Amino acid sequence: MNADYQDLVDEISALLGAPATLEDRDFRLIAFGAHDSEDAGAMDPVRTRSILTRRSTAEVKAWFERFGIATATGPVRIPADPGAGVLRGRLCLPVRHRGTVFGYVWLLASDAPVPTLPYTELADEELDAAMAVCARIGAQLADEARARADLGPQLNTLLTSESEDRRQAALATLTGPLAAGGPYTLLCAAPWTAPLPGLRTVPGASALTLVPVPGATGPRLAVLVRLGAGADLGPARSAAKALLAAAQPAPAASTGSPAPAVPSSPSPSPAPAPAAVGIGTAARTLAELPAAWREASAAVRAALARPHLGPVAEWAAIGPYRLLAALPDSGPGHPVDPAVGPLLTPAHTELARTAEVFLDCAGQAGRTATALNIHRQTLYYRLSRVEQLTGLDLHEGEDRLLLHMSLKAAKL
Repeated sequence: MNADYQDLVDEISALLGAPATLEDRDFRLIAFGAHDSEDAGAMDPVRTRSILTRRSTAEVKAWFERFGIATATGPVRIPADPGAGVLRGRLCLPVRHRGTVFGYVWLLASDAPVPTLPYTELADEELDAAMAVCARIGAQLADEARARADLGPQLNTLLTSESEDRRQAALATLTGPLAAGGPYTLLCAAPWTAPLPGLRTVPGASALTLVPVPGATGPRLAVLVRLGAGADLGPARSAAKALLAAAQPAPAASTGSPAPAVPSSPSPSPAPAPAAVGIGTAARTLAELPAAWREASAAVRAALARPHLGPVAEWAAIGPYRLLAALPDSGPGHPVDPAVGPLLTPAHTELARTAEVFLDCAGQAGRTATALNIHRQTLYYRLSRVEQLTGLDLHEGEDRLLLHMSLKAAKL
């Protein structure tokens, strides 16, 4: 918890006589005041979850935003609604800086949980003083947001530079804005042919950068995402869904006026979404980010090769591809085992598919023939041709392993 924010939240709590919490505009908890009441009803499920998990759900966020808090410039009183799990009314103080909302300060009503407006008894000067503190919080959050927006080049250096000195310098630069917010993970979206998206368009993102990949159709988008309590990957999954749905804003709706007589410029086409997004495991320290990037890159390679693993693939869930994806990207010069090489030519595509399905079915002829919709005798003939082409013995475990790995790796 940031000590500066904690002091400011405590100051608001003292001004208004109630424990306050501070959340950013995505409803992630930043700081909270002490709740020392012996009244079991002094909290409600929404606030309890926010404190325990350090974030609120998308449904809770949407419910509160119905009251106009994202555009309000002054205090917003919100009544209780037991049906929504909001057992106590709230006073919301928007945290703004130069017209932009950066977060919210919340105070729970201390009276009975009925749907009435809370804190109506507070004097204007008390609320003005609390809003002045919110303005100081907003300026600090804005400074941090600007710092995060400039982190892309440093993240790129950390992930791609071959110079240890440059990587360490980038790590030192990242440490200030990011050190208190972890754990983090990295997402890899590929292929990425659209411009670099805005930081605010990807929920939970702390930094974005494009990472070139030699021989690929386009760069990969690296997204640094802050995780929730216990390194839960939920925020990363939400960010991945947003990337897959990424598109430019739709053209403005028609006003009903006649079309102009002169030709107009064509409307921009939607930006193509990535085919897949890979998610690495949690990085407890910033120094672990390169490893998380390798995992995310491996996961997206696996999802591109094996669509059933995606379109969102977590490194922990891609099974044997965790090892296979550690191999270099395929390309003109990519090494192929000499025994398996002849099978990977276009002339033997059907034989290669037969061998792969046979090995996927653990060598069970009946399952394989059913999966391929062929007669067993046809299967046996094809497998004998595979053995002739490769010189491998499909009754030997190590030969099967070599063939299976080579067929899978070729798709990566």
